Amino acid sequence: MLNQDIAKAFNEIADLLEIKGENPFRIRAYRRAAQNIESLGRDIADMSEDEMIRIPGIGKDLAGKIREFVEKGRIERLEELRKEVSPGLTEIMTVPGVGPKTAKVIFEELGISNIEELEVAARQGRLQGLPGIKRKTEENILRGIEMLKRGRERQPLGKVLPLAEEIVARLKRVRSVRKISLAGSLRRWKDTIKDIDILATSTNPTEVMNAFVNMPEVEEVLLKGPTKSSVVLGEGLQVDLRVVEEDSFGAALQYFTGSKAHNIKIRERAVKMGLKINEYGVFRESDGKKIAGRTEEEVYQAIGLPYIPPELREDRGEVEAAEKGVLPELVEIGDIKGDLHVHTRYSDGSHGIEEIALFAKSLGYRYIAITDHSKGLGVAGGLTAEQVMEQVKEIQAINRKIKNFRIFMGVEVDIRSDGSLDLPDEVLSKLDIVIASIHSGFRQSVGQLTMRLLSAIKSPYVKIIAHPTGRLIGERDPYEVDMVQILQMAKENSTALEINAYPLRLDLNDRYAREAKEMGIPLVISTDTHITEQFRFMRYGVHVARRAWLESKDILNTKDIKELERFLKSRKKT
Repeated sequence: MLNQDIAKAFNEIADLLEIKGENPFRIRAYRRAAQNIESLGRDIADMSEDEMIRIPGIGKDLAGKIREFVEKGRIERLEELRKEVSPGLTEIMTVPGVGPKTAKVIFEELGISNIEELEVAARQGRLQGLPGIKRKTEENILRGIEMLKRGRERQPLGKVLPLAEEIVARLKRVRSVRKISLAGSLRRWKDTIKDIDILATSTNPTEVMNAFVNMPEVEEVLLKGPTKSSVVLGEGLQVDLRVVEEDSFGAALQYFTGSKAHNIKIRERAVKMGLKINEYGVFRESDGKKIAGRTEEEVYQAIGLPYIPPELREDRGEVEAAEKGVLPELVEIGDIKGDLHVHTRYSDGSHGIEEIALFAKSLGYRYIAITDHSKGLGVAGGLTAEQVMEQVKEIQAINRKIKNFRIFMGVEVDIRSDGSLDLPDEVLSKLDIVIASIHSGFRQSVGQLTMRLLSAIKSPYVKIIAHPTGRLIGERDPYEVDMVQILQMAKENSTALEINAYPLRLDLNDRYAREAKEMGIPLVISTDTHITEQFRFMRYGVHVARRAWLESKDILNTKDIKELERFLKSRKKT
């Protein structure tokens, strides 16, 4: 898919335009278009110009630039801007937290033109005192450089998975392929990915390998063999393809899915039973006879265990739970009945309320909650109290119109620096659902950030804390809060915590979500949808929940409308 490449090009155009001080509305248009293109569930290269124009934020001009990229692999306007702006500036801007203005100051004042020079200068304290740069800014730049280094080794799941699925879909079309599957950390749905592992069976492995190494995305072929090939794609992402025998596919899939710690546990159990497990199958030690390997279920059954879902295979007690017959019945995407974090054109979303509600209903949902931003988030066009009440009236009218579907009236209210909420209680009390979140002051002290969240959790009107640690994978680390206190207060107040399914958030992470489950804290999986295509991100959140051992009963938006209403109307302890 070219979506990510085009989105990256549009974001670069926006950065370069910002450096040149050009029209902020034009800059914002490119950024919005980039975000919406990344969210598409299909390859934009396959769309007609009319279809492109129907994507929010894409007009004829940007549609033309997309078509230019599809046909030529480049955008002339971007090439022109690159000539006008020093490449050193664009390299500095790849550091998370270094925006165009900061990069320009550093470049012009110190002549720094690469990340290595930037790191040395920051460590020597030479950035402090430049216009707009303080000691805290310098510390943030060093954190950003460390994050960038980590990102070169591991990339966000949300960026890698669509590409991996496209490769698998392409290889499925090779006539000789019989079975094919992703393996490794992708199949376990880890939030960051080092490389892509693919397993297949085929009647003609050579044909599969030829198709694989000749994919247009391939920049370098590291290895091409009869049963294994390795290639490198853009940005250094390695993809390994193995073709295995049909009767070993299950054993190979189990072995190469991992994790390493889980596999060690499985092999230790097998040894105690006089068996040996490897990627070829399960064998008796006494005579070397193969007793299983065609399917993963066979492998686990051979050592006396039920099938363990890939998301659980992290050696976090799953083998012991399987031995006792108490593995959780993990939540499925089909269990989700609605989405409780949705934005519309009232703030920074791209659709009207009725349009987005009808789309959600077409997905089989029974309800959604409209939760546009409150006024404090000015950059997102946040709503005043008066605008919230206008929206309530519109939602009431649409609810009378759409049958067998419910729109809950809500808001995503900003938690201010002093812990107060961005809208008065008299407004919040009139809504079905109030989500509270932090959107600023990420570098405040642990104590202050924790205080802000605790204050919101204790509010009698706040039902859900959204994206509780504020991370953006590969772009912004979680802000530092005392999660022990947060979890305890959420439990005491029956305040739900959100697993935000937006692929660069996935926040709460699986570790904290599992702790919340064990404490009896309600959880919700929401997409933070800003365009209709983002509803499809729900699967990312569901898999975070599965990694956290969550069952349908642990999650609020698996409930029917009446049961959800009971939670929303319940009063907090005072």
